[in-house]
Amino acid sequence: MNIHSSMGSGFLEAVYCEILEREFIKNEIPYQRERTLDLYFNGEMLKKKYKADFICYDEIILEIKSTRCLHENFKRQTLNYLKATDKKLGLLINFGEKSLTYQRIINL
Repeated sequence: MNIHSSMGSGFLEAVYCEILEREFIKNEIPYQRERTLDLYFNGEMLKKKYKADFICYDEIILEIKSTRCLHENFKRQTLNYLKATDKKLGLLINFGEKSLTYQRIINL
């Protein structure tokens, strides 16, 4: 991604999110930023909410990180976002490593 090539690693997650948002606008990619996700148990809404970094095309959840490596808990977090929204595809993107890394997360 040209963002990582231009900026490199080491910035806060919020910096990469702001740049991504600008790129989405520039490229006319439909998205929602920091969308609150409701959670339900037995049909009742819970007080606890999740917040996805981005939802693109109303289908793909993007979870952005800026950390040394992608830990298993980040993968579980993204999968939980998919389950909460009944969406099928998530991308966990890490700008914190020397090279851009990402993982595709599928909700079966």
